[in-house]
Order: sequence, then C-alpha cells, then structure tokens
Amino acid sequence: MQIDEQSAQDISQVEYEQLIQRAQQYLQEKQWSMAAEIFTQLAERDEENEEIYLGLATAQDALNQFEQLEHTARHLLELNPGSAQALAFKARALQKLERISEATIANDQALLLDTNLPLAWINRSGLHLLQQKFPEALRSSQRAIELASHDARAWANRGVALLNFERLGEALDAFERSLQYDPASLFAFQMKGEILCKMGRMQDVIPNARRALTLHPGDVTLLTQAIIALRSLEQYEALQEVAQELIKITPDSLFAWEHYMRGLRGMGRFEEARDALERLLEFDPSNVRFMTMKADTLYRLERYREAVAVAARALKLDSDYLPARRIHEKAIRLMYQRKK
Repeated sequence: MQIDEQSAQDISQVEYEQLIQRAQQYLQEKQWSMAAEIFTQLAERDEENEEIYLGLATAQDALNQFEQLEHTARHLLELNPGSAQALAFKARALQKLERISEATIANDQALLLDTNLPLAWINRSGLHLLQQKFPEALRSSQRAIELASHDARAWANRGVALLNFERLGEALDAFERSLQYDPASLFAFQMKGEILCKMGRMQDVIPNARRALTLHPGDVTLLTQAIIALRSLEQYEALQEVAQELIKITPDSLFAWEHYMRGLRGMGRFEEARDALERLLEFDPSNVRFMTMKADTLYRLERYREAVAVAARALKLDSDYLPARRIHEKAIRLMYQRKK
C-alpha cells in the first residue's frame, strides 16, 4: 500500500499505523530505500511526528543521503530541541559533508544529553579519525562497540584506528566483524583487501576482491588489489582479464595497461603484449623500462633486428640500464647468427 494511491487526508488511522509498522519493519530488514519512501510519504502527511522523522533519518543515513539527512535532523530539532538522536544525526550528516567543526559541536551536544548514545560514539570515533587522533578514535570506537556491538560502522572505525598503529591482525578482525554485520560494505571490503596485501596474504586477497566485485562491479580499488595479488601469484590469465576490466573503466591507466601486458607476456602471447607496450609508450615515451620490455618482447618473437633498434633507443634514454644492455647484446648476437 502506498500513500499516493489516495489522498493523504483520506487514510484511516488504522492504515496510517500499519504504514508506520511496515516502514519500521523495512528498517529492521535493512530495506532502506523502501523504508525511506514510506517515511517520506508519512512525513508529508504528519510533519509533527518525531518517530516518523527518526525513521526517515535512519534510512537516509544508511543510504548515504547526507544532504537530506541534515534537513531531516534540523526538522527533528525543531520538533524537539533536546533530542540527542537528532543532534547525533545532524553531526553524522555534517561530518560526511566535511563540515567538521559544526559536526563536532553537534556531536558533543548529543553526548552531553545522552552519554550512552551509540551513534554519537560512532560519530566521535569517525571525527577523531578525520583529525588523525588515533588513540582517541580507538577509545571512542571501543565505547561504540560496547553500546552497539552489531553496528558495522563501529567495527570499521576500530579497524581504521588499529591499522594506523600497524596492528594488522586486529584490524583485519575488526573489518571481518564489520562485514559480518554489513555484508555489502564496500569500505570494509576495500580495507580488508588492503590489509591482506600488507600482510602478504595474496591467496586471500583474490576471493575477497571477487566476492566484493559481485556486489560492487567495477570498483577500481578492488580491481587494483586483485591485480596486485594475481601478479604476485603469477596467475597470468586471470591477471590479463582483470587488468582488461580495469582498462575499460580507466582507459588511460598506466597501471592497468602494464599489468594487462604482463598477463599477456606471462601467457606467451607476445604479439598482443607488443601492442599493449606500444600503447604504454604512447602514454610514457621516455620510460626506459617499457622500452626495454618492448625490446625483450621483440626478441622473444625472434624479431632480432627490431629488438636491437628498440634496445638501442632504451640505452639512449639511460645508458646505464643493464636490462636494456643485456637485451641489446643478446639480440645483436642472434641477429648475426641468423645472417650466417
């Protein structure tokens, strides 16, 4: 049932209560868009109902609709100037809108009114992280977890604070707990992947990235983490496939083109690798490393005369670059052997 199917004034009190219950049920089920839609319609009917606006604020926060959340929080404060929840929602919105000083003031006011409000402690830990006050952020996140142990944001803030102390194992545990309570959190997936890379656990980076990419297709950070892991593990077919996907999203990325080329070389597809190297040298024509790899690729294709010429160009860029000198010497030797 939707309110716009009939005049708001014609809805019976029973139907009105049923809609509120349905919206609250959507909140419990984390169907944020559905909850926001109903709460918005209910708010149009009854602008004085604090419960409706608190529900709407909860949904807007979850949907990252922070400009709308600020308006909702301001309306809540007009209804109830002493509402700690409204102040915490206002602080949340202002923080995400990068109005840090205003967010800090609003959040401090919320905590003065209610020292046990989980959202206010989540906000405080986030604000401390933004201000690079990591010991304070860790303490605030711990307090948030004590008050709301199932809130993914509290665990994520703890993970970031721990990561800044290089406590990688504990940080990884925190992000895994965050994903336990919000299995679709892009930020938690990204941070988990970053930590696994730092720990050298490349075998674990790949399933994390694949799982996350099913929920967030085309995310550059996750694709980059997958590429780093696949290169480390020398899984060249998958490397060129993932790098090709990144090229579609960032067609001018040297990182993506280089790893696409490395995947092709690893699979022995040297002609295609040469084409990729041509593209890389269009982007960075004075890169001695790319020039040398082109020479090496031509050498592997048994095009020795071309390999000599390209290696010579690499040595003009850097006469002391030993890989280019070795390719130059090998290609010259085989070029003359072929002549004989």
